[in-house]
Amino acid sequence: MMTTLTTLLPRLGLLALLFAGLSACSTVSVSRVDSSQEIALTDKWNDKDSQLTAEAMIEDMLTFPWIAEHMRKKDRRPTVIIQRVRNKSHEHIATDTFTNDLKRALLRSGKVDFVADSEIRKDIRAERADQELNASSDTQAQMGEETGADYALSGTINSTLDELDGKRVTAYQIDLRLIDMSTNREAWNGQKKIKKLQERSKFGF
Repeated sequence: MMTTLTTLLPRLGLLALLFAGLSACSTVSVSRVDSSQEIALTDKWNDKDSQLTAEAMIEDMLTFPWIAEHMRKKDRRPTVIIQRVRNKSHEHIATDTFTNDLKRALLRSGKVDFVADSEIRKDIRAERADQELNASSDTQAQMGEETGADYALSGTINSTLDELDGKRVTAYQIDLRLIDMSTNREAWNGQKKIKKLQERSKFGF
């Protein structure tokens, strides 16, 4: 037994030195990249998914008849508010980022007006109340002059996982709906699907 230990100890020492050397040689490299470039390290939802989904779904929404009907009836651009997009997927998704991408796509289109959501409105109303007390009358933002929303946009993000023999398919389904605020009529319903394949390396997922 002592002979075996005597033989193994030098080898274990060499292995320890080898691993220590490898650890010492490893470095971390960080570089700046174009923010529009997609860098997909995993099959998870990423910023490019958010951007492309928002742009595609808003483009589809603005081709439906509701916008022409609104212009014909009221002779002005419709006003839209984005309500909550619920994350029902298996992973954490920053839905605030997605709703901001939706807002940008809406504003960029120039075909609709946009009003702030309830949380932002609370802050603005508090500022307006403060102005009423402290700002000069000719610079005050007046109470009761807000623009009401004609339509509310909301939706969900769902996902499924399918895994077999070292391969994993992640599928996302994004559903959005546009509701007429006066009638509760669904003016538009859109859907976008994303599917990603990740194959297991020898180190696993």
